[in-house]
Amino acid sequence: MRAAVVVFPGSNNDRDTKVALERITGQPVSMVWHQEATLPPCDVIVVPGGFSYGDYLRCGAIAVHSPVMRDVVTKARAGTPTLGICNGFQVLCEAGLLPGVLMRNASLKFVCRDVWLKVEHNTTFFTSRYGKDAIIRVPVAHHDGNYFADPATLEMLEGEGRVVFRYVTPEGMPEARANPNGSQNNIAGISDDSGRIVGMMPHPERLYETALGGTDGRALFESIMEGVMH
Repeated sequence: MRAAVVVFPGSNNDRDTKVALERITGQPVSMVWHQEATLPPCDVIVVPGGFSYGDYLRCGAIAVHSPVMRDVVTKARAGTPTLGICNGFQVLCEAGLLPGVLMRNASLKFVCRDVWLKVEHNTTFFTSRYGKDAIIRVPVAHHDGNYFADPATLEMLEGEGRVVFRYVTPEGMPEARANPNGSQNNIAGISDDSGRIVGMMPHPERLYETALGGTDGRALFESIMEGVMH
């Protein structure tokens, strides 16, 4: 399995993602600097979390114009599974690979804590090892995680089963108190219509082994390995 993690100035979860992928898949991961013109041959692309280019203008708005992103967009649209985590989710939206936008948190404050998620759909490339409707605990750490889209887009995402993760209470209820950032419909992650491009605000790479305090993020990386092998 060949994975590529894109690195921008200001990325700060790139190595966490690399370590998680390597420990779970047992395969080396390519770290690709944003100024590279092309990605190496790869079976999966990950755009990690952080604060690319200091989050100037809008989160991800500058990163999307990096040379490597042209190849990321080309390969993602051609079918290479692509995951955006936190800032990576913002970048994928800015690149037009996913609909909507991530705005400033409703509280106007940075949020860093564990949240509960419902796995709405386990049919995507990145969620096949989760049970449908599973309730998992995963950390968030962001200032601009408030997912927004126009009513027609929201209806499309819900109707086509493209809301992948939703903020919920530990009991699985999508209540306002479970929503850390004000996201519409408590949306924490979405996919494209193929299920091979996924963006999510929470950080599965921060909770994939017991030493980190939990393993609820592990199945996402196991899903990647399963998807590539099959």
